[in-house]
Parts: sequence; C-alpha cells; structure tokens
Amino acid sequence: MKIMAIDYGDARTGVALSDLTGSIVGSTTVIHTRKEERLLEELERLVRENDVGEIVMGFPRNMNGTEGPRAELYRAFAKTLSERLGMEVRLWDERRTTVEAHQILSEHNYHGKKRKNTVDAVAASLILEGYLAYRK
Repeated sequence: MKIMAIDYGDARTGVALSDLTGSIVGSTTVIHTRKEERLLEELERLVRENDVGEIVMGFPRNMNGTEGPRAELYRAFAKTLSERLGMEVRLWDERRTTVEAHQILSEHNYHGKKRKNTVDAVAASLILEGYLAYRK
C-alpha cells in the first residue's frame, strides 16, 4: 500500500508517494493550480493511479506547537479531500519542512525559478519521511 503526503499551498501543492511497502519515498510531483476543484481532481487521479491507501497532509503549526494562522483553511481542505476520496486525511505537523526544503535545495545549487518549482515536492517528501519514521 502506498502512502501519499501533501504539502498544500495556494498556487503549488507538493505531493510525495511512498514505495509499495510504505517504507521510503518513491516519487514526488508538484500540482500547479490556484483552483481548488482542479487540485482535488489531480489528487484524486494520483490516488487512483497509484493505489494510495493512506494520506497525510502537512498541517501548519507555530514553533510553540499552537495552530498557525492558516490551520482552519488546511483543516477545511483536508475534510473536503477526505469526503471526496472516502478515506481519512491525517494532518501532520509540518513545522520547518519548507525551511528544510529550501536548505536542501540550496545545498544542491537549486536557485530562483528552479527552486520555486521544486521546493513543494521536497517539502512533501520531508512530511512523508517524518510520517514514515513515526509509523515505524
């Protein structure tokens, strides 16, 4: 069973998929859209095509553990996605994933537009790695 991680964003949403055993990150992609319906369609397609059995979505928390200012927006999107797919969408603390993603990309000389188009996929893979480690 594959596990999907989502780094939800306004214009770009990063997606990472585990391998079949649910133990490592297998692939990543970025969905470029500002339209919620189009994003839902793309996520639904990825779930179907990849036989995803579990979904985890990054959830914004402040460094002190309280919910961030966008928490309600993320909660509402997770609920909509869950209802559409008929499966639970687990919210996962995403503190520092975007910061870490930028650091990783800087270390590998990804700058400017190249970084902008990749950072969300890297953040999704960090969310997935954290969740997979937790499951073990």
